[in-house]
Amino acid sequence: MLEDLSPIIAATSQWLTGAFPASGGALASVLCEMQARQAVTVAASLRYPTPLDAALVGMSGPGGSARLDWITGADGAAADPDTYAWRTWVDEVVASWAVCLLTDPALAGRAVAALTENGSTAGTPADFRRLLTPDEHDRHAAALLRHPDLVAHVSTLHHAQLLTRLGTDPTTLAA
Repeated sequence: MLEDLSPIIAATSQWLTGAFPASGGALASVLCEMQARQAVTVAASLRYPTPLDAALVGMSGPGGSARLDWITGADGAAADPDTYAWRTWVDEVVASWAVCLLTDPALAGRAVAALTENGSTAGTPADFRRLLTPDEHDRHAAALLRHPDLVAHVSTLHHAQLLTRLGTDPTTLAA
């Protein structure tokens, strides 16, 4: 199933690391990308849990990055369709869920546990180490991507849906 979601995972990860880039050189960029890819993989696997879901989004397309670009102030980024065709494979919900996972370790743990409970082929908790237990280098590399205040405009878009998907009533958290 993961192969069917690979264009969404790749494009959404690229969008996240472009919108919230690493600082500190090549190693930091790689560490940030790895964290984004792990979070996006979990989010995509939760959003499209069955092979049929993955096939349907593969046929219809995930929607693109236009709204995310507008929200983050990069709304002119898709002006050249040849250069930015990959943006059509960005999934707004997956991006929002991934940011939620990157900023909330407890939520990330619940999401990975939900995948393993459902027998998903997305991976085991050890495969998501950089998402679940980032070390100092990981946190520094993805400082922008993991900062709750800086990514709030993206994470709040679909946070309630993620909580519902994980079996948590979002209305009880506001009280």
